[in-house]
Amino acid sequence: MKNLHRSMDLPQILFSLMFILILIVACFWVVQPFILGFAWASMVVIATWPLMLKLQSWLWGRRSLAVVAMTLILLLVFIIPVVLLVNSLIDNSAPVIAWITSGHLQLPALTWLNDVPVIGKKLFAGYHTQVDAGGTAIMRKVQPYIGRTTGFFFAQAGHFGRFMLHLGLMLLFSVLLYWRGEQVGNGIRHFAYRLASRRGDAAVLLAGQAIRAVALGVVVTALVQGVLGGIGLAISGIPYATLLTVLMIFFCLVQLGPLLVLVPAIIWLYWSGDTTWGTVLLVWSCVVGTLDNFLRPMLIRMGADLPMILILSGVIGGLVAFGMIGLFIGPVVLAVSYRLVSAWMHEAPAPDGSPQEVIDELAEDQEELRKTF
Repeated sequence: MKNLHRSMDLPQILFSLMFILILIVACFWVVQPFILGFAWASMVVIATWPLMLKLQSWLWGRRSLAVVAMTLILLLVFIIPVVLLVNSLIDNSAPVIAWITSGHLQLPALTWLNDVPVIGKKLFAGYHTQVDAGGTAIMRKVQPYIGRTTGFFFAQAGHFGRFMLHLGLMLLFSVLLYWRGEQVGNGIRHFAYRLASRRGDAAVLLAGQAIRAVALGVVVTALVQGVLGGIGLAISGIPYATLLTVLMIFFCLVQLGPLLVLVPAIIWLYWSGDTTWGTVLLVWSCVVGTLDNFLRPMLIRMGADLPMILILSGVIGGLVAFGMIGLFIGPVVLAVSYRLVSAWMHEAPAPDGSPQEVIDELAEDQEELRKTF
């Protein structure tokens, strides 16, 4: 069929661009509820794709069995810890509420206020005046803050609900991507090649390496530290070890480390007189707390050579920008951008002249321009 070349006038070009823009916005509007879940699933599948292929080779080359095995692994890594955390919060909240409502909760005496210079005695007298009045004056002053705190917790409950929704979508999309991973990967590479030829294809491959590096360096390190710390808590006889283990994994994901949980546990053991297990947990905490200093860099370099400051900034910034799911999205976005910019920069040679020579050449060029004009 002969391809007839027609010249397009300006209104035709504008209306074509407008139609394409409307189509893109409409598509984005339709898939908007699924974007974060699909992005999370893509990162998980890219990071664990070599594991899935190895499982497939072990399971007689059956893709269906490998997908089932990977689904069970994702349930163990993501779904079950969240369910355990929720159950622990529900089970542990009942005794706390019962203790508060039983009348055992009393306001502290705050006798140390008397030792404060100048204003200590007045503060102590005013505080006990409020307490002796039945606490009504205190409650009247605190009431506005209670409303704000309640609103904050309701907002966090909404964030948790959205997180669970994205978690379910991540699991669903992960199953689909595991099943048709090659076709999806080839389609993305084809699209990138159509946009920017070989450079676009290379960008997709670099992005995959960055995603795998972040998953290995951040998530695997957090899981290893959290699980090892939880084993130490359980062996030492610390109550609510399951809840504290999940809390440690979260702290490790946000780069705060497991010591925020382990150190209070050690203090509690020594305070209760159990010095033997306190010493054991102290030694174990030193091992677990320093594990990330060599494990995380080693795992990151297995995927791609990325600076640690980039990973830390991505984790914290992603948490602020996207909530809990940003723990995974934030470092990946920064890592992918860093790899692409780095590859683009290295397409040109680095400057080889000394700074003073460059400045002198620039001054000479400016002097010649002045003489010309």
